[in-house]
Amino acid sequence: MQVSAQWDGDVRFKAKTESGFEIMMDGEQKQGARPMEMMLLGVAGCASYDVVGILKKTRQDVEDVTVDVSAQRADAVPAVFTKIHIKFTVTGRNIKEKHVARAVQLSADEYCSASIMFKSAGIEVTHSYEVVELSK
Repeated sequence: MQVSAQWDGDVRFKAKTESGFEIMMDGEQKQGARPMEMMLLGVAGCASYDVVGILKKTRQDVEDVTVDVSAQRADAVPAVFTKIHIKFTVTGRNIKEKHVARAVQLSADEYCSASIMFKSAGIEVTHSYEVVELSK
């Protein structure tokens, strides 16, 4: 896997992914996401990919999955993450809570490379979920 970032003036960088996508990053968040936000987006995408895939395999009638990631950072430089919380909101019909709990646990403990990488660096990573039932 390979990515690149090219300086685009001020504290802005145009990032390119190996898969051909371009993303603007901006240290001052005026014209793009901040790099540390991109790291949290990575864990959100990785974990949600796992949870959606696992729920599909268990034939849950999922209409939507939203992942909210919040983090705390150290006060001193480098301002590394110290805590990360990943909350899943799973919306659908007849969703079995035990399947959601299992999907979140499998993502956290076995599949999501991003969150497991943060945990291995000593960052406290926690997870929670909510199931929203749609009317029939």
